[in-house]
Amino acid sequence: MPITKSAKKALRQSLKRRKRNLVYKNKIKELTKKVISLAAEKKIEEAKKILPQLYKILDKSAKVGIIKKNTASRKKSRITKLLDRTKV
Repeated sequence: MPITKSAKKALRQSLKRRKRNLVYKNKIKELTKKVISLAAEKKIEEAKKILPQLYKILDKSAKVGIIKKNTASRKKSRITKLLDRTKV
């Protein structure tokens, strides 16, 4: 456990940030899984309706530093590529 006053504050801050970051990460995972499962079921139109939400949360999390910019780009690219492949 932290002893100094500044260490106690740092702990509070890190717990608060962790909680906030997990909201973003869980939302990314949830939407990604949903899109992948819809693609597996060949429900491409429904998956494409969820895509803007996924893009938005990826861009926002990259902007605030939860994930890196290239990670967000890679995830968006792979999901789009998956939908294009299943369509054909």
